[in-house]
Amino acid sequence: MAMTILVCTVICCLVMLLVWTWAKAIKNAGVVDIFWAINFSIIAIVLCLMADGFWERKIIITLMVLIWSMRLGIYLLIRVGSHLQVEEGRYKRLREEWAPNPDRKFFFFFQSQALSNIYLAIPFFLIAFNKKPEMSILEYAGIAVWAISILGEAIADGQLKKFKANAVNKGKVCDAGLWNYSRHPNYFFESMIWVGYFLIALNADYGWLGILSPITILLLLFRVTGIPLTEQQALSSKGDAYKEYQRTTSVFVPWFRKK
Repeated sequence: MAMTILVCTVICCLVMLLVWTWAKAIKNAGVVDIFWAINFSIIAIVLCLMADGFWERKIIITLMVLIWSMRLGIYLLIRVGSHLQVEEGRYKRLREEWAPNPDRKFFFFFQSQALSNIYLAIPFFLIAFNKKPEMSILEYAGIAVWAISILGEAIADGQLKKFKANAVNKGKVCDAGLWNYSRHPNYFFESMIWVGYFLIALNADYGWLGILSPITILLLLFRVTGIPLTEQQALSSKGDAYKEYQRTTSVFVPWFRKK
């Protein structure tokens, strides 16, 4: 397993080196998000080729990661690619904070993203190297959670995209579909995707280590770059309308609308 982890680490770091070179040239660090997602596909392919676990389980996790990674990667490619000449606000702020030499700090930031790929892929390594010849009920439950979450995230993204595409809704808060019950249904389903991976990993030796990935994702969403930043930007641009939206909806779980 150690050699496979090393190979994945080297490849992910090289990818991010190339992406950093491109980002430096176009002065848009936002492209890192695209390749952060795509790096998981690379890890999945390497695992499929190098891991010696039960072949059926290995094929299943490879396909799951490829589907999730490429869906997210393509979504980010379309979003970031639509404004390559204009860097997103969070990266603009970093560029200002890291002046006068932001490119050097962005280099280490990009490499840290590559290492985060490896860290978050812990469940994938555990699953791909699991030699147990039969799939357990827990693994099938994990696959079901993953499938429902993939569908839920795609629906939430589609509803937001449709809402924004309507010129009548410019400046308004999206409360269509799942967004009527949760302010961040996409984040909720994204976290549940990682819970699905963890459930599948539990059947492997030391499978409990897989819990590190969903916990880390939840911490990032609630404390770092997810919900706090998104809500701060929404309050800044939509003001009282978003405050009312906060009052009447769940922050995370799409459950019910408050009165």
